[in-house]
Amino acid sequence: MTRDDGRVASGAADTAVSPETNGQRAEAAGLSRRLALLLMGGAALAACSPMSRPSGGGALLPPPTGPAVSGEVLGTGTVRVALLLPKTAPGNGAALAAAMQNAAALGLNDFSGNDLTVLVKDTHGTAEGAAEAARQAISEGAELIIGPIFAAEVGGVGPVARAASVPVIAFSSDPSVAASGVYILGFLVDGQVRRVVAEAARSGRKSIAAIMSQSAFGNLAEAALRQEAGRYGMRVVAVERFAAGGEAQSVAAVAANAAQIDCILLPEGAGVAPNIARSLRSAGVDLTRIKLLGTGVWNDPTVYGDPSLVGGWFPSPEISGFSAFASRYRSTYGGEPPLTASLAYDAVVLAAGLAKTAGAQRFQLSVITNPEGFLSAVNGLFRFNAFGTNDRGLAIYEVTGSTPSLVSAAPRAFTGA
Repeated sequence: MTRDDGRVASGAADTAVSPETNGQRAEAAGLSRRLALLLMGGAALAACSPMSRPSGGGALLPPPTGPAVSGEVLGTGTVRVALLLPKTAPGNGAALAAAMQNAAALGLNDFSGNDLTVLVKDTHGTAEGAAEAARQAISEGAELIIGPIFAAEVGGVGPVARAASVPVIAFSSDPSVAASGVYILGFLVDGQVRRVVAEAARSGRKSIAAIMSQSAFGNLAEAALRQEAGRYGMRVVAVERFAAGGEAQSVAAVAANAAQIDCILLPEGAGVAPNIARSLRSAGVDLTRIKLLGTGVWNDPTVYGDPSLVGGWFPSPEISGFSAFASRYRSTYGGEPPLTASLAYDAVVLAAGLAKTAGAQRFQLSVITNPEGFLSAVNGLFRFNAFGTNDRGLAIYEVTGSTPSLVSAAPRAFTGA
């Protein structure tokens, strides 16, 4: 999973209050319910019927109406949306862009009867390139911008899109770049921490410690931990932060308080969490009594089979959804999709669903930020908040040494929406 670091977005779990009338909210709620069926239906169609191979490279022909289009397009519908990707960025940016364009094409193909034309624009992996890509897409009639991926790119796009009143659904997981009209679809660490801490509290655990990096990611995780622990009356015994290579001191501090601890949050990924778990055991911490808690970065085959993390819990969209998506992706393109590619699939299917069900309202704030949210066959329940972040309905899994075991299913609706 890719991760953008950023600042804490407060209140991400709360339902946003918007200025729309009750009638507008009720109409948006009805659209959301219809769209949930469409989002689910696209994947069912893909799984059950023959599928022509979508072209991730796109066509070079413009759609039949509207301003002239330059560059690649996907689809031939009347509703234009942009897809901003770092197609010529250095490092792994170009490879990630290719996978996400493939996933977007797959989503467009899966949504039968869609009315979209997707204008694919290269950001070059920079804020300046992303801003120029957004300007070009808007001049060519884009009503919605999907992407870009990286936080700096989103920062470049935001002012351009807001000036033109064009909403953005970006792939970043950095809440610092979210804002009204700039919505981030990435997997946010604060929601993951809240979900797994809440599950631990509901299972009867009363106290918690944490070991996490000295980083912006760690700041987000710590803030969410303290918020959710306070909500459930859990005692936070210790929060130990470490610099790279400095885990030993944090492990020793937590081990010294082990008798007071019911669970330990380790939000780090496969390169760090197993080493910390082994060090805790070596320090005499009984991890058969104390439950290890992870985040979505544990949704990784490397973690699944690691004996040091067996018994630990982590939050994730239900794994079966991504597995089915990955199978279709492999059969179509012959490669393994990164988890982030599924966001491009979801965003394009969402745009197609809004275009089909919401008419002229399709990309209005009251529709995009509907508190009932949307239901994807790949990543499950999600919604956007008025200030640009998202909430997700996540499952809880247990590491078993092989296939993770489902502890708690993902919700199918937001309570209190």
